[in-house]
Amino acid sequence: MSKPRNASRAAACTLAVLLTAGVAGGTAARAEGHLPLDVSGTPMPSLAPIVKRASPAVVNISTRGTVAEKSGRNPLFDDPFFKRFFDAPEMAPRQRQFQSAGSGVVVDAKEGFIITNAHVIENANEITVTTNDGHDYKATVVGSDVGADIALIKVKDAKLAALPIGDSALAEVGDFVLAIGNPFGLQHTVTYGIISAVGRSGINPDGYEDFIQTDASINPGNSGGALINLHGELVGINSAILSRSGGNIGIGFAIPSNMVRSIMDQLVKYGEVKRGLLGVSILTLTPDLAENLGAKDLQGALVQQVVEGSAAEKAGLKAGDVITAVNGQTVKAGPELRNRIGMMRVGETVDITYYRDGKTHHANATVSAKGAAPGEESPAGELHRAFEGADLGDASNGGGVLIRSVEAESPAAQAGLRQNDVITAVNRQKVGSLKDLRAIVKGQQTLLLIVRRGDAVIVVPVR
Repeated sequence: MSKPRNASRAAACTLAVLLTAGVAGGTAARAEGHLPLDVSGTPMPSLAPIVKRASPAVVNISTRGTVAEKSGRNPLFDDPFFKRFFDAPEMAPRQRQFQSAGSGVVVDAKEGFIITNAHVIENANEITVTTNDGHDYKATVVGSDVGADIALIKVKDAKLAALPIGDSALAEVGDFVLAIGNPFGLQHTVTYGIISAVGRSGINPDGYEDFIQTDASINPGNSGGALINLHGELVGINSAILSRSGGNIGIGFAIPSNMVRSIMDQLVKYGEVKRGLLGVSILTLTPDLAENLGAKDLQGALVQQVVEGSAAEKAGLKAGDVITAVNGQTVKAGPELRNRIGMMRVGETVDITYYRDGKTHHANATVSAKGAAPGEESPAGELHRAFEGADLGDASNGGGVLIRSVEAESPAAQAGLRQNDVITAVNRQKVGSLKDLRAIVKGQQTLLLIVRRGDAVIVVPVR
């Protein structure tokens, strides 16, 4: 059982106070070049015992693999219609070898399960895990979820030590934390700081985010490493930094342990995340919109559209409703709703609190794997932000992806997409269906679309 939180905070406060007192009052100790063992009879606290327990569970991950390099030729050569009329030759993309490194956290020593970031093992065909005592093990991928940037890998016949997973819902701004990882190849580096904020989002608009922000130093190579509390429990997986130079400036982000646990459970069971969908298009309710609804202080996610046959429609939700809570937890903005529903398992029943016509209502919805039109696996915005606001489906002749409609002033409209466009190729790869499109755009930031518009074929670059 974990220690009471007030005990942890008392220890942290004592640590800060006594370190200051030690520097100010330990004259004899300063002469010897180290802090005193005690101050006025009070033993000096240390983070060393926590580090000693946690460090064996943090591993180095090195990968090797190949990535396709973009060729310099015109993308029109890869359009199927261009090939048909001009007999363009087939050209395979050039492959480039790469090596990279990151960190990981052992979460189940018996099964050999190790959590890391999805971007750490992306495109890897060889993964090597190095433990704190210098042993190397080959690892295989159990599953990966790019949306949450979480991957689960496994090693066999290894002597491992696991880190207990804490409850990140208890983490508060001001809590002391330690970050352990392998920045710049410096194995098992420990840094110290506080939780600067919780519930951060908007770092990657295409991902599922609920970041813990910390000022504990996180640098390249820390990705996939541990953020732990003063009980020695894992409260986050270090994932990203905000930096203009590539180095730490005191703004780092960790994926909360509760999200990690949820993703891990699905990866173990299914090998993938079966992400729940409610079946609504949403906007963050702004103050002016709230005032128009006659509820000046209302916050939440404004339902723009309800997909026919979706979980939302079956629950009775309508366009114009404002979703204010999920399972009793307040929803203040659209991204929060997307994260909450996206982290739920398919088939899970959720209590939706919503505002309509001046009153608060409740509805039970059973999240499904398909919240969009028949044949689609998820809203277009989850493919790539550039498709947000577009209704996509397989073209009737099997020759691409049909854009059935485009909302005015949406990212899709701003990217130059129009109703009845047919996407036939993306980044020089042929697109035969929505499934093909999903596989090609996964993890891509910039897209070069070949679009059939009426009798013409055009190129549409989008970011």
